[in-house]
This record gives sequence, structure tokens and C-alpha cells, in this order.
Amino acid sequence: MKYAVGMDGGGTKTEVVIADERGNFVHSFTSGAINYNGTDEESVRRNFQEMMDQIAHTIGGLHRCQCICIGAAGVSNPAVAERIRSVVKECGYMGDILITGDHETALYGAHGKPDGIILIAGTGSVCFGRNASGETHRTGGFGYLIDGEGSGYSIGRDLLSAVVRASDGRIPPTVITELVYDRLRIDSVAKIIRFVYDKHTNKKDIAALAPILTEACLKGDQEALRIAAKSAKALAELAGPVLNRLSMQDGDIAMAGSVLLKNAYIQDEFVSIMKAAYPEVRCITPKQSAAAGAVMMALEHAAE
Repeated sequence: MKYAVGMDGGGTKTEVVIADERGNFVHSFTSGAINYNGTDEESVRRNFQEMMDQIAHTIGGLHRCQCICIGAAGVSNPAVAERIRSVVKECGYMGDILITGDHETALYGAHGKPDGIILIAGTGSVCFGRNASGETHRTGGFGYLIDGEGSGYSIGRDLLSAVVRASDGRIPPTVITELVYDRLRIDSVAKIIRFVYDKHTNKKDIAALAPILTEACLKGDQEALRIAAKSAKALAELAGPVLNRLSMQDGDIAMAGSVLLKNAYIQDEFVSIMKAAYPEVRCITPKQSAAAGAVMMALEHAAE
């Protein structure tokens, strides 16, 4: 029996799925991050070695793996893709390696096929689509400094902004203040500023505040509801150009990422906006994970 492996390299973890040559998923597990943008070289090497060791143990040796598909951010840079390929080979794997963007594997997993549209709103935000003719278009995904509206980072920033604006009277008092203070275990705007500008605070720390938005919305907080509506509008602005460029106004948009899947206010508003603009579009949840999409791509590659 031969096998294929799919990896979804996120910012903080990597999800791995192993399938046999018949397409049956036989094992899955989670390991450390392999994203060179946020993880040091030694940690990436160690995480890859741990994954390869577990794969070898599961299938009876790496020689039984025909193809590994790795979906990760930043691999459009040839240097990054080559570093990943080199590390995998150093871990003892000599089979085929397919390296692609994580939006590609997420699309495949979401629809169970290579064409469709996926909108991902996690720490960052991106929309990607491929039509039946093989044409592709992508919007967003250009990083938190110049892009990322509707993302977890954007929401976290807006929540922190609401706290300081409410403090100095620019907006009415908001329950967001108490929720943010409780989450960060602080009690003043001065400590908010210290947290935000601390050199150890990163975009993931800001994005980690995003779930607070749901709590505040449930309390009927007007500022929270405004942030949710703003986020949904931004995500709809990502999806629209992909639908139009690819002539897929009657297609399926798979909604992925914690912002869309865990905040009902944002999801409902997003669906409402899309339905008003594109009555025939269908907003769906992904059929399977990005890691499952990666292993399906690996199986397809191995069969070529």
C-alpha cells in the first residue's frame, strides 16, 4: 500500500492528514508551525522532523509515501518554497513534494475539487477562486499593515480602538472596555497602550481578542454591532471582485476561518450582503479542511 500526505501550515500549528492510495483517510494529527514568516529556522526544522517521524511510524516508513502536498503562506516566494523542500528532504523523504499556497489547499478541501471560491477570515483575510476553465483570481491577503480588513487582526484592533475612544469620550461607553480589560487582565487605558506597543506583542496577540466581539454583540452593544457590520462589509468587498472576474455570480462561496465561522453576526450580515448583490450565489461552510484538501491534491499529483 502506498500513501499520500497533506499539510496545512498555519501561523501557529500545522495540520497533517495521511491517506492511502485508494483515497481513504487513515490518520491525522497536529504539529508545530512551519511558517518562516513567524517561526525561526530551527523550530521549523524541528517541527518538520517531528511530523516526518510520525508519518513514517504511521505508514511503515517514508518510502511508502508517494507525494506530500504542503500548503503554506508565503510560498509564492521561490526562496521560501525551496527552503521548505530542502528541509523535507533533510528529514529523509525522497518522494514527490508539491508546495502551494494555503488558499489553494483550503479551496480544494472546501469544495472537494479544484474549482470554486473560498473566503478565509482568520488572523488575516483573503478570497481566492478558480472557475471551470482554470482561471483564477485572488483578493486580499496582503498583510496586516496595508490590508486585512474583516480579519481577526482588524477586529482586535477595532476593539482596542473602541476602548480608547470610549475612554476619552469620542464614542459612548461600551461593554467592550470591560471585556478587553478582563481578557488582558488589565484595568486602564495606559496598560492598553503598553500592551499594544510592547515589542513582544504581535499580530496574533491582537487577533486573539476578536472573539470578544461576539460577547459584546450578544449584549447588544452598539459599537460592537458596528464593528461586526463593518467587518462583514469588508469581507463582501473581497468576495465580489472574485465572483465578477471569474463569472461565477451563481457559484458557491465557502466561508472559512474563525471570524466567519464563529461570529454569527458577521456571518449573517455577510450572507445578507452577498444575497442582495448576487441572488444566485450560495454561501456554504467548507466540506473538509485545508489539510484534507492538501492530501487530495497530493493523491491527484501522484496519479498523474
